[in-house]
Amino acid sequence: MNKLKKFLSLFCVTVLLVGLLAGCGGANSSSTSGEEDTVTVLISNDSSRTAIEAVTDYIEEEYGIKTVFETRPGGTEGDNIMKTRLATGDMADIAFYNSGSLLQALNPAQNFVDLSKEPYMDKVLDTFKDTVSDDSGAIYGIPATSVMVGAWFYNKKVYEELGLEVPKTWDELMANNEKIKEAGKTAVIGTYKETWTSQLIVLGDNYNVLAENPSFPEEYTANKAKLATTPAALRSFEKLQEVYDEGYMNDDFLATNYDAGIKMLAEGTGAHYPMLSQVLPLLATNYPDQLNDIGVFPQPGDSLEKNGFTAWMPHAFYLNKKGEKVETAKKWAEAFLSDEGVKRFVEAASLDGPLAVEGVELPDDVPQAVKDMLPYFEEGNTAPALEFLSPLKGPNLEQITTEVGSGGKTAKEGAELYDQDVEKQAKQLGLEGW
Repeated sequence: MNKLKKFLSLFCVTVLLVGLLAGCGGANSSSTSGEEDTVTVLISNDSSRTAIEAVTDYIEEEYGIKTVFETRPGGTEGDNIMKTRLATGDMADIAFYNSGSLLQALNPAQNFVDLSKEPYMDKVLDTFKDTVSDDSGAIYGIPATSVMVGAWFYNKKVYEELGLEVPKTWDELMANNEKIKEAGKTAVIGTYKETWTSQLIVLGDNYNVLAENPSFPEEYTANKAKLATTPAALRSFEKLQEVYDEGYMNDDFLATNYDAGIKMLAEGTGAHYPMLSQVLPLLATNYPDQLNDIGVFPQPGDSLEKNGFTAWMPHAFYLNKKGEKVETAKKWAEAFLSDEGVKRFVEAASLDGPLAVEGVELPDDVPQAVKDMLPYFEEGNTAPALEFLSPLKGPNLEQITTEVGSGGKTAKEGAELYDQDVEKQAKQLGLEGW
């Protein structure tokens, strides 16, 4: 009996000690691992995280909030994963995703936190806020990357050699192209082996479309205006056709890819490249000695008085409204947009455009092309691409612009085809008026 009592006493003491140690261990692991101060961020696997991680390192150092990244594919597959995770309640605390029309397909009012009352939103550019808002005035995202422009990148040495000036009208640009062609160089670099690159002359013209018809996005979305019957919108396709008709592209433009196009621009064998400013980090990596030989100007319209960039607004961070870490995620967002957070981002980024944040001083060593963009942003001479103003972007645009840009279709035929493409999408989305 005494042996049994001793055994029971020892067993109880052991259980008590284990329980105390487990309790202490649990408390200690909670405080040291910072589990309650960790947020998860779902990001596409094709996105550069260098600058973002420079900021998240700062957030962990200064605020004690650790960031754990989860990845998803880009493109349509990634869109479907976003929708599935939101529908099943499995979304990360913070989501990195497109601004503009694709956001609206995620039902932001139901799924994301309204940030419109947060003080730090005062420093965010209104043009960006418009692309992450809805009709209620709610604002759902903060800018996660820099602004890109769709424009004409040009080799400054070629311009100096031929005595050319930056064009302010389409006619002036075409005159420059003619002089470049006469000098035996490629005037306009075509990289249609990658068909998406054929879209830039059409998409980069939206500033000019809006300058002529400010209500076009609303009328277009409501099925009250068509590309083929709106002169300013049809003009975008006509410009694409004119470049082909005048023979300004490289002879092998259908077999030339994006990387080869960047090489032509850097080396000056091609003078102009209508493209997104995402070319700049690649130029910086592959042709650092030529980076500052490259300038940029907006795609010109037909009027000297109206000249500005079509801008692609940054991807954004959205806070999961149904997540368990909403308050921590809010602190994370505030830290990301803090002065020091923005500074860390700029120092680590290969910038392809300005930030969608007011009052940011960019370092002296940013690419010359980014410096060329700044006056337009400072003076308000920018407009979002159409995809940020309307949910309509037909899936076959790059095939249509390839046809128009290679002489297979006229501008009018291409615009009509794209109107048909958009109609199918509008009906799938269930938009009113279709």
